[in-house]
Amino acid sequence: MRRGSLRLWLLVVSVLFAVLVVGGIALTTYVIVSDSMQGVAAQTTQRLSQAATAVVRDGVLESQAAADALRLTGSAREQYAASQLGNTVSAQFDRSGLTGAEFALYGANGELVWSSGAEAEHPDARPGREQAASTGTAVRTVSHGGSLIAGLVRDVELGETLIQAPVKLADGTVGVLDVTYTPVTEERVIDAVRLPMLALAVTAMLIMVLLMQTSMVLVLNLVDELRKAADSVDAGRLEERLPEGGQNEIGDLARSFNRLIERLQRRAEAQSRFVADASHELATPVAGIRGYTSILRAWGAEDPKVRDEAIEAIDRESKRMTRLTSDLLNLLHADQGLRLKSERLDLNVLARERLATTASRYLDRDIEFEGPEDDSLIMVGDTERLEDVLSILLDNAGKYTPPGGVVAVRTSRVSDDVVIEVSDTGRGIPKADLPRLFDRFYRSDQARAEGELGFGLGLAIAKSIVESMGGTLTADSELGEGTTFIVRVPRGRA
Repeated sequence: MRRGSLRLWLLVVSVLFAVLVVGGIALTTYVIVSDSMQGVAAQTTQRLSQAATAVVRDGVLESQAAADALRLTGSAREQYAASQLGNTVSAQFDRSGLTGAEFALYGANGELVWSSGAEAEHPDARPGREQAASTGTAVRTVSHGGSLIAGLVRDVELGETLIQAPVKLADGTVGVLDVTYTPVTEERVIDAVRLPMLALAVTAMLIMVLLMQTSMVLVLNLVDELRKAADSVDAGRLEERLPEGGQNEIGDLARSFNRLIERLQRRAEAQSRFVADASHELATPVAGIRGYTSILRAWGAEDPKVRDEAIEAIDRESKRMTRLTSDLLNLLHADQGLRLKSERLDLNVLARERLATTASRYLDRDIEFEGPEDDSLIMVGDTERLEDVLSILLDNAGKYTPPGGVVAVRTSRVSDDVVIEVSDTGRGIPKADLPRLFDRFYRSDQARAEGELGFGLGLAIAKSIVESMGGTLTADSELGEGTTFIVRVPRGRA
C-alpha cells in the first residue's frame, strides 16, 4: 500500500474514528460505573452512620440505667455513667452485629471514649469533630483515592469516606461518632467490570474497523474498476465493463458507467463506419475522374468523341462529389447542433411549394403528387430546415415510386405538435431494413443491386434536423404497398 494511498488514509481514519467513538463510549461507561459506586459508598457510609448513632444512643441509655440502678444522683450519676459509656457502647456494638466500617466515639473534650480498632482513630480529623459538635450536624469527608483514569490499568482506589456525627453523651455533653467506611466491595465491582469492558471495547473497535474497511473496499474496488475502464477508454479499448451486481447506489453507478461506455462504443463504431463509408463513396467518383483523365492524356486530343465523353463523365463525377461533400457538411452541421430560427410559417403552404418543386423533377414519370388542402396550419419553426426535411423525404419518395404512382403529403395538428406524413406507393421497404433506415450511408441490398443513385445520407440528415427541432422521424412500410415517413415536431407558439 503506497504512501498517500486512499486505502491507507481510510484505514487510519476508520481506526481513529473507532478509537474515538468506542473508546469514548467505554470511558464514559467506566466513569458512570465508578461514579455510581462512589454514590453507593456514600449511601452505605450514611446508612452505617445512622445505625451506629442509634447504637451509641442505646449505650448511653444503658450506662445511665446502670447509674440509676445504684441510686446515684447528681454529678456522681453523670461521672459513673460516663465511666461506663465505653463498656456499654462496646457491648451494644457487639450485640448489634454492625460491621462493614470502623467506629470511634470521642467525648466533648476530644478524648477517645471507645473505638472498634486503631484504623478508626483519626487524630487529624479533630477540626471536623469540633465542627460537628458545635453545629450539631454531621460532617462528611472523603479522602483522596487514586485517579479514575489510572484505574483503567490497575486496581481502582476510591478513597475512604468519613462521617463525623454529633451524639449526646451520658453526662449531657455532646460527643462525636466517627464512622470510617472503606469501599472495598465497590472497588471490587469496578475492578471486576474493567477487564470485560476493555475487552468488549477492543472487540467493538476491531469490528467497527473491519466493517468500515469492508464497506470502503467495495467503494474503492469500484473506483479501481472505474480507473481501469477510464484507462481503457483513453487507450481506445471500449470492451471493459463494470460488474453490475446489487440493487444499490454502487450498482446504479456501475450500470450508468457501462451505458456511457456502450454509447461511446456505438459512437466510435459509427464514426469508424462513417469514415470508411465516406472514403468508399468518395473513392468511386475520384477513380472515375482519374480514369477519364488518363484517357484524355492518352488519346482524347485526337478523338473528339472520346474527349467529349470523358469531359461529360468528369463533369458528372465531379457533381456527384459535390453532392456528397454537401451532404457530409450538412450532416456535420447537424451533429454539431443546428442554430434554429424561430419564425411564424404556414406549414401547408410550405408543403405545397415543396411538392411543386419535386413534381417538376419527375414530370417524365407521370407520378401524381398530392398535398394538403388549401387550409392553413400555422406553426413557429425554422422554415429553411423544414424545407430541407420535406425536400429529402419527397425526393426519396419520388425516387422509389414507379411511373403512375402517388406521392402524398398530409399534415395535422396533434395536441401541441404538428405531424407531417409523406407517403408513396413504391415497392416498400423490408421489415429487416427498417431499423437501419436512418443510418448513415445505409442503402438496402435491393437498392444497391438495382444501382440506384444516392449515398444513403438523406434520411440520416433529415432525422438529425428533426431531432434538433425536438421532434421525431419514423417510418412505416409494407412490401408492395409503399412507405410512409412520419415527422412530428413541436408546433410552438403561433
